[in-house]
Amino acid sequence: MADLKIRPRPTGATAVVGRTGFPHVISATKGEIDIVTAPSQPGFNPLDLLYSSLSACLVLSARIVASQMGVLDKISEITADVTGEKATEGLSRVAKFNIAFSIKGDIDEETRQKIAHAAEDEICTVSNTIRGNPEFSTTISG
Repeated sequence: MADLKIRPRPTGATAVVGRTGFPHVISATKGEIDIVTAPSQPGFNPLDLLYSSLSACLVLSARIVASQMGVLDKISEITADVTGEKATEGLSRVAKFNIAFSIKGDIDEETRQKIAHAAEDEICTVSNTIRGNPEFSTTISG
């Protein structure tokens, strides 16, 4: 069997905003997105990006779990709809994430449950990070 060489993907992002206007974000892999702030503006705001990161990580993780379980060929689509509820007291933050998984295909309910729970509790780096208490290291320059 051939040795697989895993090449790590660069991660990170830089946001820039001027005295006026909206933030522009560039990922370490040169992806770009403009951030919006008005409720009626189409596009992503910072919370949308948080929910997007979690939902994308969950569906990718669920696909990994389904593959590990040997049932990926029976699945036609995996969806994770993520919303949240902001805290009403204390610091501005998301107090609760609401996740609605949909796993379509020729599998039983028990298998769906196993896939969703393993994706959320074991595989997804984003859900594991949110549940943890990551350390922040901040530098400031002029």
